[in-house]
Amino acid sequence: MELPKYHETFIPVLEILNTVESIKSRELASKVRDNYYSVLPQELMNQKTSSGANVLLDRILWGKSYLKMGKYVSYPKRGLVQITEKGKKRLAIGNLPLHDLQNDPDFIDHRESVESKKEYEIELDIVRVENASPQDLIDSGFSTIETEVKSELLEKLKEIDPYYFEKVILILLKKMGYGDFIETSKSGDGGIDGIINEDKLGLEKIYTQAKRYNENKVREKDIRNFIGAMSGDTSKGVFITTSTFDDSAIKKAKEAHHRIILIDGLKLVDLMHQYNEGVQVKTVYEVKELDNDFFEED
Repeated sequence: MELPKYHETFIPVLEILNTVESIKSRELASKVRDNYYSVLPQELMNQKTSSGANVLLDRILWGKSYLKMGKYVSYPKRGLVQITEKGKKRLAIGNLPLHDLQNDPDFIDHRESVESKKEYEIELDIVRVENASPQDLIDSGFSTIETEVKSELLEKLKEIDPYYFEKVILILLKKMGYGDFIETSKSGDGGIDGIINEDKLGLEKIYTQAKRYNENKVREKDIRNFIGAMSGDTSKGVFITTSTFDDSAIKKAKEAHHRIILIDGLKLVDLMHQYNEGVQVKTVYEVKELDNDFFEED
């Protein structure tokens, strides 16, 4: 007997979710374990990862995360999980092989939201165990986790209050090494959301504009209004969005007399991940190698 792979928990996860309106992730994992895997030997049930987490519960939670990527489940509220109509339809079929999930359009769209298609295909190739070195598997695992975290981070940014999103941007720029920031008034700001100091002394100023969009692209008019709102004490601006910029907006920013930096949703979550804003370190792993110098005789 052996522990189920994470993808072998897909149907059990959907079956449990199909019996409730919504449920906390940890409770879901416990129910799946108790209802489907309680016959496993206790030593397997208690098996731990190198970081101390329960292997079985960890795999069930990863199964839930992959189902979320394919929109078979959703997160209606913080910490809660529920099955979607798509999940119910798949449950009626009675199986969901990993290959089917990886080729699901929603799953592919989800992964491409934070990675290029080429990187995604490389990742899938790496995880074919028979062709992968241990280092390949480690790198692939970290890449998968990072991709999922960035995707969830982008989704969270699209849900938060627009005014708080503006502050998130200012805090990020402060973490990136810029000076103090000033939040503008929430009414009549004329297209300026914040003013940051390019240096610690505040000798140079940068204006910011943050647009928390779901699907709408930033257009030329938005860039034009931003430039028009910038006063004569600065010629630098940063325009940030959770979505993307259309071609006319990019062209307008490039042609402007001001220096306008554009940051789209993918670049934003890259920066937040890099500077540890909105994310936290979960586990630190040590990989050791033989110290040949130790065995060298003088």
